[in-house]
Amino acid sequence: MSNKTRHLRLQFPIPLTLKNIKQEPLTMNAEFLFLLKDHIDNKTFIKLTISDKQNKQQDTQKVLIKPVQLKKGFHLSFVYRYATKDVTKNYLIEESIQEITRLMESEFKQALLFTTQEDIHFIPKAKKKINIKKATITKAADLSHDKNKKRLISTENNVYLQALKVTSPDGKVRKDMQDKYRQINKYIEIVDGALKELKNEKSLSIVDMGAGKGYLTFSLYDYLNTNLKIDASVLGIELRPQLVRDCNAIAEKASFDNLSFKEGFIESVELPDFDVLVALHACNTATDDAIYRGITSNAKVIICSPCCHKQVRQDMNKNNALQAITRFGILKERQAEIATDAIRALFLEAYGYKAQVFEFIATEHTPKNIIITAIKVKDVSEPIPEKMEEIRRLKSLIGLDKHYLELLEWS
Repeated sequence: MSNKTRHLRLQFPIPLTLKNIKQEPLTMNAEFLFLLKDHIDNKTFIKLTISDKQNKQQDTQKVLIKPVQLKKGFHLSFVYRYATKDVTKNYLIEESIQEITRLMESEFKQALLFTTQEDIHFIPKAKKKINIKKATITKAADLSHDKNKKRLISTENNVYLQALKVTSPDGKVRKDMQDKYRQINKYIEIVDGALKELKNEKSLSIVDMGAGKGYLTFSLYDYLNTNLKIDASVLGIELRPQLVRDCNAIAEKASFDNLSFKEGFIESVELPDFDVLVALHACNTATDDAIYRGITSNAKVIICSPCCHKQVRQDMNKNNALQAITRFGILKERQAEIATDAIRALFLEAYGYKAQVFEFIATEHTPKNIIITAIKVKDVSEPIPEKMEEIRRLKSLIGLDKHYLELLEWS
């Protein structure tokens, strides 16, 4: 495109014919919007990255935008990137221009537009607001919606997913098991991230407390041995004997020689030495029992997804400092959940772990959506006093005398 053509295009920005844009004066540099809209209209738009936060305290780290063809027509797909999750929203073009304008005016300092013809760097507050360079990507954008996202757990010829009724005999995920399949893959993604902290482990011993039907236990064994080529042994602990028998039969059918299931209670079952402890959806204080066993066994990694928070909710003094909140039943329940998992994370930190608490998977897929990961970073003979003091202050705030973890025998 010649400079003369660009000059005329900016003088007479015909492509930007959006009613809502015309009705509301733009304070953001209009030239960039004209260029963006022109590339969208001419199908040369590839992607747009909006970054560099104006306020360092804001939650959104950056926004990634690409074109996508949906059943409802052509849209721009916005991925809002946060520290622990991504949120995707799709907008029509008019809505997209308005949203990009808002983001650049109130949240971010720069935008980088990639097209098949040129790269455009836009910095609204710079002396030279727009910098145009040779295109680094010349292949047109793929407009297909990402319904066939690459998953970490393959469905092809997957014996255990078929046996567990996640997939049909032809390897397709059953309609009523789509959420479960997403949950499995998200879980594996989280575990993979935690295990990378261990640095080149060639073999691992793992216990899965409260394995249930084994969806996640089988998937973990498969991923570690098949994808990562780690010599991993996995033991699933489950209280219900029929589920133990069923899972052992599936493990044999799948030829998973180092995967087995054992009947027992989380707090008392006899365990071999292990490197990693997993406890997903262990109810109420069973999660605490699992954390306790992980800490006292000096596990390298502990991963928990708590379920139910009855102990703290029942034991909170109704006259606590937050009584204006906790006098409402649903708010008391949520406050108890937050406090319980915060105390769990602090306990892990007190015993030498680096703990993180974040969303497991969006609530539309499962209500049990918080996960705690902990990586052993230091050996401590006694709990770190500063962390125990944080726990004490938190208990005082919510009117809690003792957390269940404090009632266990620490030596």
